Amino acid sequence: MAFNGKLLDGMVIFAEVIKAGSFTKAADSSGHSTSYISKEINKLEERLGVRLMHRTTRTISLTPEGKLYFEQCQQIINDAREAEFALSGRQLEPQGELKVSCPVSFGLSRIRPILSKFLETYPQVTLNMDLNDRKVDVVGDGFDVVIRASMKLEDSSLICRRFMTSKAVTVASPQYLEKYGKPKSPSELINHKTMSYSNLKAPNNWIYHNDAGEETVVTVNSEVITNSPELELELCLGGQGIMRMPVFNLGDEIETGRLVPLFEDYLEPEVSVYLVYASRKHMSAKVRAFIDFIMAELGTL
Repeated sequence: MAFNGKLLDGMVIFAEVIKAGSFTKAADSSGHSTSYISKEINKLEERLGVRLMHRTTRTISLTPEGKLYFEQCQQIINDAREAEFALSGRQLEPQGELKVSCPVSFGLSRIRPILSKFLETYPQVTLNMDLNDRKVDVVGDGFDVVIRASMKLEDSSLICRRFMTSKAVTVASPQYLEKYGKPKSPSELINHKTMSYSNLKAPNNWIYHNDAGEETVVTVNSEVITNSPELELELCLGGQGIMRMPVFNLGDEIETGRLVPLFEDYLEPEVSVYLVYASRKHMSAKVRAFIDFIMAELGTL
């Protein structure tokens, strides 16, 4: 890519105009004249070749291209500000956009109840929370922190900090067991209706260990394979089959008898939940605040 010495020209002024809501207010906050602000925006639009905003004598509104550019500008400006504070050795108050990826069920069951507290504690942080069960690229997709649940994480140059461990239980509803019978051992699962989570490496291979440590691998023939634990849970509660799921994705279904645990004489595998991020060095205040908050609120190790 060719060198462009004017790449950042006008970006800060443009962001200030949008945050202020008018050219006049942006002029007041920046110490420039309104005519200077107007000229800088005009030059920016000419250089980019797009119209960034619609403006009248009283209001301004972003075009679709302007909205996209503003979102990117905000992140670049925040990153530059944090870089200056990091170099000067000063502690920056957590602020700016914090982009986090989290599995859907874990996000709804565990993260959602505590988010208000985080946002009240750090009002200058803008949270971009992506609830998605796909495996994301932490660096490539631009995430500050990714929450992952796994029996074993793959080797990576990323920092992986475990904060919670949960058992994976095999369960069925009383209606299902009354209709199809209760399997006494994992090997009997091949004769039952099952549901599997598709994001696992081998969704239909269910592994069990007895008290002696002997391993049994059961290849189930699931009637439903899905990437949605919510769908699995709903179907299981409806008597449609047997599923295997981490306890942290369940509510009080076992305690209330809506689901019945199976194979309790077998060792239940552990599923760990991790905070995954790029580096401990020069960590921004917003990332450090989020990690410390999750450890304090949900850490069980």
